Amino acid sequence: MKMKHKFMKKILLTIVAALPLLAAAQARIAIVDSKAVFDVMPAKAAAEAQLKVVTDAYQAELDKLRADFDSKFADYQASADDASTPATIKERRMQEVMEGDKKIQAFEKAAKADITARRDSLMVPIEKAIKDAIKAVGDEGEYDLVLDTATTPVAYAGSSVVDLTAAVMAKLGL
Repeated sequence: MKMKHKFMKKILLTIVAALPLLAAAQARIAIVDSKAVFDVMPAKAAAEAQLKVVTDAYQAELDKLRADFDSKFADYQASADDASTPATIKERRMQEVMEGDKKIQAFEKAAKADITARRDSLMVPIEKAIKDAIKAVGDEGEYDLVLDTATTPVAYAGSSVVDLTAAVMAKLGL
């Protein structure tokens, strides 16, 4: 019986001695809203302005192609309804309409690919700068985990969770 009592006493002392270590080993968790940071980046506004110029140029060219297509389609419809128009002219106009449609589709595909590539080349460096700043702030604060609320929904963040959004903006000079 005495031995059992000593054993229990040792276990209790071990638990009491380990409590501060367990508290110190608790993970430090923080959150950050990368979208809020991204939205105030001056480089984002400049990139969007560049993309708008390119997008507008593509849209203007697409409008010209569509106007040309509409004109050729109207010619085709007029000749199709006219019994005096020879069949070869009708066929040629139908070919022009089909070629115009293919041109539009190919142009739209190429324009979308170019705009996407330009967007990536402009936005990826901004996103990388934000990720680097988040990592730097996380390292400086010795956080074990930083959750991005823009990509990972956080249902609840207790009072011990620190929001690093302002610190990341400061690190980026915003």
